[in-house]
Order: sequence, then structure tokens, then C-alpha cells
Amino acid sequence: MTLFFPSPRRTGSAVTSNVMVMTTSASVPTEGAIPRDDTVTDRLVDANKRYAAAFTDPGMDARPVLHVAVVACMDARLDLHAALGLELGDCHTIRNAGGVVTDDVIRSLTISQRKLGTRSIVLIHHTGCGLEAITEDFRNELEMEVGQRPAWAVEAFRDVDQDVRQSMQRVRTSPFLLHSDDVRGFVFDVKTGLLREVDPA
Repeated sequence: MTLFFPSPRRTGSAVTSNVMVMTTSASVPTEGAIPRDDTVTDRLVDANKRYAAAFTDPGMDARPVLHVAVVACMDARLDLHAALGLELGDCHTIRNAGGVVTDDVIRSLTISQRKLGTRSIVLIHHTGCGLEAITEDFRNELEMEVGQRPAWAVEAFRDVDQDVRQSMQRVRTSPFLLHSDDVRGFVFDVKTGLLREVDPA
């Protein structure tokens, strides 16, 4: 099943890709600057300067237009706005490793609903997730390396559908959320770009 959120108040926008020309900071004289090689962060900052040069205030407030919050994996292959037909201002997007509903996700969803008016929740895992390739032993490995055991769980899983169901259940049983009647879970196929809805039963 595919998922599409219409946004009738706008006419849509095109997604463009820019090729960035790399230079070192030493080749662009700046008063007081320390010469160094360009880093990825430098590239992002340079891109932001170009973005800001053409930026105009869209005049929106912090409340998502479609009153929806999307919880998804941080995987770099997921372009959520493009995949879901969303535009700037349409939704809240909460991302973490695996798209798992953790305490911090509940925190964000609670603020999203109680203070910023969202009602619907969409949960998105995906095929080929990195959390399927590790186990909770990762915490033990970290403890051996740094001398301190992480307080958080890895939330690794082997069955992506079951993990989506678990995330839906965590949302639906949270006492902090005002709206848990419109919660749906999906698996995004990184090879086809399609969403497949997961039966919560």
C-alpha cells in the first residue's frame, strides 16, 4: 500500500540537486581564518550560505499543516518528504536508528501532540536496516571498549514487521499521548521506494 498526504493549499515544488565545487579554506582568503582542508561540515556550511542567499521566510508557524508526525529510521536512503509527497511545514519528522519508538520518541510525540496539534502518527521501518545486522551484544562491546555500559538499549531486531508492530503498540499504550487512534505502521522498500503497510494484529 502506498501512502500519500495531499497538500491542497500549495502547488507543489520540484526537488533539485546541486553539484558543489570544493575548495580549501586556504584558497579563499578570510581575515583571521586558519588554513585547513575542507571538511564535510565545511561543505554543508557553504551549501547553507547559498541556500540562505535565496531564502524567503515562508511565514509558517511550528504547527504541521497536516497534523501528522512521522517516525522513521535515520537511514540515508530514506527521502521521506519525496517518498510521502510532503512539503515544508506539512509534518513533524522524528528519526533514529531503526525508526524504533523509544522513550525519546514518545517525548517528541507527546510535545508534537500536546503543544503543536498533531493527531496522526505514521511509523516507518525499512528493508535492509542496519539494526538487523547487530545484536544487544553491541552494548557489551561498548562497555569493554570505553569502560561504561550504555543506559540505552540497542533495539536490534530480526523481524522488521514484528518490530513495527511493537512500535505501534508502544505508541498506543503510552499514557502521555492524547491521540492513539490513528497510528499506522509501514515498511519502506529501499529497492522499489514503495511502502508496505504492516497489520497491527
